[in-house]
Amino acid sequence: MILETKRLLMREMSPEDFPSLCLMLMDADVMYAYGHAFSQAESKEWLERQLNRYKEYRNSFGLYAVILKSTGRMIGQCGITVQDFSSRRVYEIGYLLQKSFWHMGYALEAAQAWRDCAFETLGMDEVFSIIRYDNYPSINVAVRNGMLARGSFIKRYCNTDMPHTAFSITKKEYVKLKLKNSGGIQNDD
Repeated sequence: MILETKRLLMREMSPEDFPSLCLMLMDADVMYAYGHAFSQAESKEWLERQLNRYKEYRNSFGLYAVILKSTGRMIGQCGITVQDFSSRRVYEIGYLLQKSFWHMGYALEAAQAWRDCAFETLGMDEVFSIIRYDNYPSINVAVRNGMLARGSFIKRYCNTDMPHTAFSITKKEYVKLKLKNSGGIQNDD
């Protein structure tokens, strides 16, 4: 296990998770932000990329299986990856859930756990969520995770130009958010 929340466990994915992963990646509704549902081969490549990230980054980066504690079922994936934004490499919190688990607060719960880990454990100064401009549910998760829009850009994927917005929260903003949520005094300097 990597992270735990009230309702979720997050752990490394394994080859045994492939069928659950395919429930997301091969679903056109879930993958609309990517412009298409993945094939089985693309889904296999996706899983291999995560397994390689765990090794390369010593379990600090990658997308991890999101497990519903009450059932032990893998319902999605969430984690931190390294992405390009504005001519630099940034740490991004990404999240993707099976459609049957949308609108239940799981994406926000997982994303908040990774945000907290980024600042409190990994010592990061800023984390992003880079989202297709019309992916309103994911934008809502980013905003509820304390992130602000930092810029827009075009991401080319599968020979298609896709407008994206980069949302982020800095360590300073995170500290203020935590103080506000705990009822502490907030200093604006």
